[in-house]
Amino acid sequence: MSTVTSPGLSSMLAGRPLRLFAAAALLINGMFPALWILFTSLKNEAELTAKPITWLPHAPTLANYMQAFSDQPLHIFLFNSFMVALLSTCLTLFISVLAAYALARLNLRYRGLILSAIIAVSTFPLVTLLVPLFEIMRTLNLLNTWIALVLPYTVLSLPVCTLMLVSFFEGIPRDLENAAMIDGCTRLGALFKIVVPLCAPGVFTAGILAFVNAWDEFLLALSFNSNPSLRTLPVGIQLYQGEFAFPWPVISAALVVGIVPVAILIVIFQERVVSGLTAGGIKG
Repeated sequence: MSTVTSPGLSSMLAGRPLRLFAAAALLINGMFPALWILFTSLKNEAELTAKPITWLPHAPTLANYMQAFSDQPLHIFLFNSFMVALLSTCLTLFISVLAAYALARLNLRYRGLILSAIIAVSTFPLVTLLVPLFEIMRTLNLLNTWIALVLPYTVLSLPVCTLMLVSFFEGIPRDLENAAMIDGCTRLGALFKIVVPLCAPGVFTAGILAFVNAWDEFLLALSFNSNPSLRTLPVGIQLYQGEFAFPWPVISAALVVGIVPVAILIVIFQERVVSGLTAGGIKG
């Protein structure tokens, strides 16, 4: 007895191995570097340089993590990075919410031009902005302060966060805001009591992006802060290497310590981030 397979089902079955291969490639590309850093942080120097290469540590050790905290003030680097990233994220969300709401709701005359300008600004390479930003911070006497990093990080994250939130705000019916304002709520009250809670996935997604951008940034943190007590994590990690020595196990341990806070943050808010990215993609 012969079976008949529809063309659509045949194409789905034929494309399944390709999809599985693509998913496996993406998983390996995303997970392999992190796993390699983790395994390296658990090895000693002799095992790391042994031949043939050992993928898994034969005798896992936590001595590299203790050395990472003893060789450099890693806890200070973590605290500085966390505070700078947190302050810049809060400021970015506050400004981007107001800007996105104005672009989505107000009848601005040059709305298209403003959106184009936001997109254009987001494409500027960071290295081209380094000298002007440094001169501004020096003129304002803000070098070697958290503010010297918070303000640039906010400016750099604003375009992406604003564009993301515009698409979310445009998907909220205006009737909800009008009803709130009829009941005596101001426009700002309607924004923060009605619109923002309904767009929570988008706000969380924008916040995660702003936080990660500030957490990982190296160039401005290296240029604007020379005070050892104000160094952020990316700048502090490069201090572990010597003139002729590269203690990769200790550096890997410091990298793992730097990855953990962001990983925990994403795990906690993963549902909101995934729904925010999905909804933003559909609306965009």
